[in-house]
Amino acid sequence: MTPSESGLDDATRVLVQLSAAIAASDEATIRYWLLQAARDVPPIHVEELVLQSYLFCGFPRALNAAREWRRVSQRLAPASDEAEDVSLGEEWRERGEQTCAAVYDGMYEKLRLNVRDLHPALDSWMVVDGYGKVLSRPGLDLPRRELCIVAACAAMGQDRQLHSHLRGALNVGVEPAVLDEALAAIAGLVGAERTRSAQLLLARVLGK
Repeated sequence: MTPSESGLDDATRVLVQLSAAIAASDEATIRYWLLQAARDVPPIHVEELVLQSYLFCGFPRALNAAREWRRVSQRLAPASDEAEDVSLGEEWRERGEQTCAAVYDGMYEKLRLNVRDLHPALDSWMVVDGYGKVLSRPGLDLPRRELCIVAACAAMGQDRQLHSHLRGALNVGVEPAVLDEALAAIAGLVGAERTRSAQLLLARVLGK
């Protein structure tokens, strides 16, 4: 069951809080939320969140989170992963285009043009690596991925990307009330000012 159908369930709330922690907190705080996640969240969801965090928080934070997750969970890394198979490049492009179009809906073509104007490599990496190789992986559904991206962007104060992914979450079926719950859930991690800013941005997206 996705959060769009059930509200912000406890496991998804912890996942969202962990996403905010990985994005902007110190190692002790990340470790605390990984311990909570080890208790309350399906392990595959935690694995996928840690993997996708490199897209939004950079490799250093993703590597540190992965290291702490291995220690906290005592789970070994898988022996292999589809990301190693470079022959899947065209499949990653195809599913990246589909996922990116689902998130951006009617703004998809404009997004592609705008990013390509910044640099063709950024457009290719966004679609193939970001949306294809990472965000289209089957271990975590797209609504939860978008909620975690919202949390990370809010935690880092990246309002331009937060605006896009608030809309993206709505486009993939997350209810407005669930988004509001997710922002409230990370208030203790990101502070009152950033929480209020994110809530105002959500209100603007919803046309309130």
